[in-house]
Amino acid sequence: MNLTGLKQLIITGLIVTTPFIEISAQVNPGKPTNNIHNQQHHDLLANQRNIRKEISLIDSLTFFRKLKQEAEEFPAIDLYGDEWNNEWVNPYKKSMSQLPDSFAINVADYCMPVPGYKTSDYGPRWRRMHRGVDLKLQIGDTVRAAFSGKVRITKYDARGYGYYVLLRHGNGLETIYGHLSKILVRPNQIVKVGEPIALGGNTGRSTGPHLHFETRFLGIDLNPNDIFDFENQVPHTDIFVYHPHSTNRYSGKNQNNATVKKAVASSGKHQNGSKYATHRVKKGDTLYALASKYHTSVNQLCKLNRINKSTKLRPGQVLKVK
Repeated sequence: MNLTGLKQLIITGLIVTTPFIEISAQVNPGKPTNNIHNQQHHDLLANQRNIRKEISLIDSLTFFRKLKQEAEEFPAIDLYGDEWNNEWVNPYKKSMSQLPDSFAINVADYCMPVPGYKTSDYGPRWRRMHRGVDLKLQIGDTVRAAFSGKVRITKYDARGYGYYVLLRHGNGLETIYGHLSKILVRPNQIVKVGEPIALGGNTGRSTGPHLHFETRFLGIDLNPNDIFDFENQVPHTDIFVYHPHSTNRYSGKNQNNATVKKAVASSGKHQNGSKYATHRVKKGDTLYALASKYHTSVNQLCKLNRINKSTKLRPGQVLKVK
């Protein structure tokens, strides 16, 4: 039943129940009229309260659905405002003084765009700044969205990216996927994490098949290595904190990991404040190896994580270890 129907039901209940009270009093002359009236009035009010609760619940569900829909339609709107450009990679005119002192970026719900290894790193290269990392692939391999978001640009750049896709994500990042052979999405399309968005290629300024992958924040390129451990195909932490004004602008791999390890060693608590120490699974990890590393038993690991000895560990999975 929809919201309008429920509200109409309240009105109908008031209309139908009122004459019923009078009729009931006439056909039950043996009962005091006041008692009958009071009981029926009490029942009516109780029914109305229940209906109001249902309406309130439906209103709440509708509200949260609208919030979710708005978050998908306008990802990171609090950060980017109404700035939505389908032409330029960096249309933002914010100076460094306008950037937040720090910004926490949730990267827990992720997908590696391709499973290939790095073939070229972020940084200066051939007198130019290489603003991303290159990942190995074959022409035609599937390229996937690193996070859920919305397609801002799909274009062809003969002197640079070749065919490329730019996504904006709800966590505040924008990601770029370059040198594609085929684009599978269109501008303004909403995509989910892990959804195919393109096929790998060798277009634009490219010397062989690979994916050029960038991570940006308000147009500023961030070193993807600070966010992702490409060797193990996982993020370094669930929350990446970006400090644009620090001497080391990118507080990812080194600084964040050092802070986390120190907190775990000194207090026995995980970075999120829980009473457990945790381990993010990397490629090749096994329960037996983790038990040995953390001086515990496989049975204890299974008990802590509600798994069994035959459970297959997946890269990126977080396990309680103590």
